[in-house]
Amino acid sequence: MKILVTGATGNLGSLVVESLLKSVPAENLAVSVRDPKKAEHLKARGVDVRYGDFHHPESLVSAFAGIDRLLIISSGDLQNRAQQQLAAVNAAKEANVSFIAYTSAANAKDSAFVITSDHRATEEAILHSGIPYSFLRNNWYLENELSTIQAVLNGAPWVTSAGSGKVGWAGRRDYAEAAANVLAGEGHNNTVYELSGKPLTQEELASILAGIIGREVPVQQVDDETYGKIMSNAGVPAEVVPFLVAIQNGIREGYLDIESNDFEKLLGRPITTLADVIRQVIG
Repeated sequence: MKILVTGATGNLGSLVVESLLKSVPAENLAVSVRDPKKAEHLKARGVDVRYGDFHHPESLVSAFAGIDRLLIISSGDLQNRAQQQLAAVNAAKEANVSFIAYTSAANAKDSAFVITSDHRATEEAILHSGIPYSFLRNNWYLENELSTIQAVLNGAPWVTSAGSGKVGWAGRRDYAEAAANVLAGEGHNNTVYELSGKPLTQEELASILAGIIGREVPVQQVDDETYGKIMSNAGVPAEVVPFLVAIQNGIREGYLDIESNDFEKLLGRPITTLADVIRQVIG
């Protein structure tokens, strides 16, 4: 059995590979990367490093050749993500891959969250391919809040327009371990996992941070327009601001408020506490 991880030098992919190498012989593991030079450290450990670029779909069929179990990590190219991922699914079918795991989004089938449509289209493409699958519907990485945490450490309040909306935050390393367990394990054909931590409000997360840094963290609830202005003033590129505002709006609407014990099932243990993840993030 040979496993391949796409985007293996990225934030999530590198952690998935790290986790897999704890239980899978290196010769049974392959990675698909845009720049093989960045994966020389994996090649030195015996991992099969292959060139595969979502921007160049023709490269993916050869990258996936001889692969039994494939993890498609969702593309970070928001403008072209759906097209790129559909190409990856088609390449997997052409290469006769026998199992696809895909890092999707919370409640991807039904959610109206701004990030969900590309994930839904990719899930549908995988379903139509006829290849056995596992949809790993990742809720929200705690690491996504790093800029806000850093601002608080620099003396700013916790700024949000998410209101009382809740998020199922968890650490990226736990999401990676869950994906690795699905890839290396059995019994995951045609499964959907909602991978969510305990849903918390912005105030509850800020309170956890306060306990770590030893001082109060005031939460400043604003409207979307004000939030966008604050992000612009903080140096966020103009083209990114509407997306960040839409994220806040989606949280407020409850799109990430999902209760599930799937995470613990896949990990075989409780998820890492947010306090511990924050300590790792801030060093």
